Amino acid sequence: MNALDEITESFSRLPGIGKKSAARISNYLLRTDALFMERFSQQIANLQKRIRPCSVCGSWTENDPCPICCDSTRDRSVVCVVEQPQDVATIESSHEFHGLFHVLGGVIAPLEGIGPDQLSIPRLCERVKSEGIKEVIIATNPTVEGDTTALYIQQILKDSGVSITRLASGLPVGGDLEYADKLTLARSFRGRSSF
Repeated sequence: MNALDEITESFSRLPGIGKKSAARISNYLLRTDALFMERFSQQIANLQKRIRPCSVCGSWTENDPCPICCDSTRDRSVVCVVEQPQDVATIESSHEFHGLFHVLGGVIAPLEGIGPDQLSIPRLCERVKSEGIKEVIIATNPTVEGDTTALYIQQILKDSGVSITRLASGLPVGGDLEYADKLTLARSFRGRSSF
């Protein structure tokens, strides 16, 4: 395997990139200028050193706590619970939600050995108790695992005195928040309902 095959193989491991797209990217990089290649390789090499989870919400950030958690203009009485850090960026792009976030780090998936203790659900319970939260919006993906996780959170928070809501329909069953369009997300926030 030569260097071109190796880099093509590496690119094809990225989500959403097949063998043909990986080969196109590799060939493009061979034709591009050396300055771009140097900067690009440094950005990749430093990505995990510079970006880490926020100590408050779990979203990706370069500065801890993240800009959302530090923003005093946000509604601190509402927390939107999402599965992964990239879901925060997806919801933020809708410009419909102005509260805080909580990233679970996945969903309950017993077949994969992931239970509630492997997620940041205990931290969510701490935040509800200590931060004056009045509403928890559950924005897990509309999948079996996402629904199971939502029901679990609803059960453990039902006696906490907070309002627990879930994003309204409009998001396709089996889909990911990451791929939802802005209008669908905006309608889902406006039409959310209690459990």
